[in-house]
Amino acid sequence: MSLFVQEDSIVRQIWGKSDTVLFIFAGASAEFALNKAVDWLYFTGKLPSDPLGRLFSTVDYARRIVFTSTEDANKAIDTMRHIHAAVENKRGYNIPDWAYRDVLFMLIYYSIASYELLERNLSNEEKEEVYNVFYRVGMRMGLQELPSTYNEWLPVRETHLHNDLQTSNYTQDLFQQYKKHLGSMRFKVLIEGQKLVVPERVKQLLHFSDFSLLTPVVPLYKISRLMKMDWLLKSILLPSDYKEQINNLDVQ
Repeated sequence: MSLFVQEDSIVRQIWGKSDTVLFIFAGASAEFALNKAVDWLYFTGKLPSDPLGRLFSTVDYARRIVFTSTEDANKAIDTMRHIHAAVENKRGYNIPDWAYRDVLFMLIYYSIASYELLERNLSNEEKEEVYNVFYRVGMRMGLQELPSTYNEWLPVRETHLHNDLQTSNYTQDLFQQYKKHLGSMRFKVLIEGQKLVVPERVKQLLHFSDFSLLTPVVPLYKISRLMKMDWLLKSILLPSDYKEQINNLDVQ
C-alpha cells in the first residue's frame, strides 16, 4: 500500500502530537483573522459560530491526509475541494487562488514553527519534507503558481504576508468569537501562545509585543511531558467539552 506520507516522516511526528497541532492552529487562527479573504469563512458562518469545532474538523482532514494511504489521502483532498466548490457555486464566484495558497502556506509555516518551539530545530532536509507534503496537497487541489521547493517558497511566503493580510472588522469579530468560546483565561493563553509562533508581520498587524508570558512556561511544559504530566496542564487550559477530541490528537 502506498502511503501519502511515509511512516518515518517528520510530518507524521509533527502532526502526531496534540500540543504541536494546537500550536499550529493557534498561529493559524491569528493569521486567518487577518487574511483579506476571511469573508469567505463568514459566508457559511461555521467558523465564527463554532471556531473550536471548525478547528477539530480541519484537523480531521489533515489527519486523513498525513496518516493514510495515498488513495485515501487523495480522496480527502478531493472532498475538501468539492466542499469549497459548493460554497463557491452558492456564493456565485470563486475563492481567489491566492487565498487557497495562503491557507496552504499557513499549514507549512506553522507546522515548522510549532515543532521547533516545542521540540527542536528542523534540518533543511526536514523542512523540505514538510513543504513537499503540502505542495502535493496543493497540486492535488489544482492550485497554481506553487513554488517547487522550500527555498523557493520562502520569498513567496513573505510576499503573501505583506500583500494578503490586513486588519478589518472581521479580525476584531473573530477574536471576540475566540474569547467567547474559550473564556477570558483560555483566550489570554491563546494570545500568548500566538505570540510564540506567528511571524513578525502578523505581530505588527495585531499589535502583539515580542514578549510572551508563555516563554518561561515552555521549558517547564517540556519537562511535564517527560514526566507524563502534560495531560494535567491540557485539562486546565483547554475546554472540557473537547477533552476527547484533544486526547485523540495524539497518535500513539
